[in-house]
Amino acid sequence: MSESQPLRYVDIGINFSDPVFRGEYHGRQVHENDLDDIIQRARDVGCQKFMVTGSDLEESHRAIEIARSYPGFCYATVGVHPCQAKLFDSYAGGPSKLIDDLRTLAQESKQSGYVVAFGEIGLDYDRLFLSAKEPQLKYFEAQLDLAVEIQLPLFLHSRAASEDFEKLLAPRLAKLPKGGLVHSFTGTMEEMNRMVALGLDVGINGCSLKTEENLEVVKALPLERLQIETDGPWCEIRPSHASSKYLEGAPTLPKAVKKERWQKGAMVKGRNEPAAIAHVAHVIANLKGITVEEVCEAAWNNSIRMFGLGESV
Repeated sequence: MSESQPLRYVDIGINFSDPVFRGEYHGRQVHENDLDDIIQRARDVGCQKFMVTGSDLEESHRAIEIARSYPGFCYATVGVHPCQAKLFDSYAGGPSKLIDDLRTLAQESKQSGYVVAFGEIGLDYDRLFLSAKEPQLKYFEAQLDLAVEIQLPLFLHSRAASEDFEKLLAPRLAKLPKGGLVHSFTGTMEEMNRMVALGLDVGINGCSLKTEENLEVVKALPLERLQIETDGPWCEIRPSHASSKYLEGAPTLPKAVKKERWQKGAMVKGRNEPAAIAHVAHVIANLKGITVEEVCEAAWNNSIRMFGLGESV
């Protein structure tokens, strides 16, 4: 790879508000807060922009705080994840108050440039034990209408729910010129083709690359619809994944140690972080038989076109 053309990445899905990125695991401080180091490691591999996921009102506030702390690098999303849909009915002041609070936060933070998408919203029928189907449907629809009202592109989640997901989404997409992205995509070839037909982009991370079937889907995904992400601290590429054999030529990540043996400059085992975005891009490039530069440029342009992130295409 020529040194004259450094790669540049956008990690469109990173959960920096998760306590593990501050050294806290299950409510216990195990090592010092190393978020600065994590962001520096990502920047060292060429990751220039981060979209910090909001998955409920509190986390959306935290995501915006992180965007404020790293201006020009971190941006936030605002929304309530389908697995948290039950929060609407238990919210002090009721569901309409939570909608109002989301509206205020999204509007103000869009104006100040910190919020670039409405999400993470959608449907998840794999984990109905977390939130039942009925509140998921009701509050996905309400949040879609909010996104249309505020004119923010969508950051979407869909698991085992494609029929209902598409039914609610399709009529609203015409009112959203920037459209949206289905992140951490693990669906079938047919589902991917339907997402692309709707004009949606598709976010690919380690979870999108687990099985041979996943790899076929990613191979067929048009470059003009591709965005890349890590979804850290989850969704790392593991040696057991079908994708691991496509890591040839990928840059070596810093060594990873157990969290109890943390040392400055090391990654933590089992805590995925944005520096690993380089591995996602290498797998995609090797799958498609194109250069990593082509993957990076396509994904970069798609992310900037949709979310802005302080750049122009």
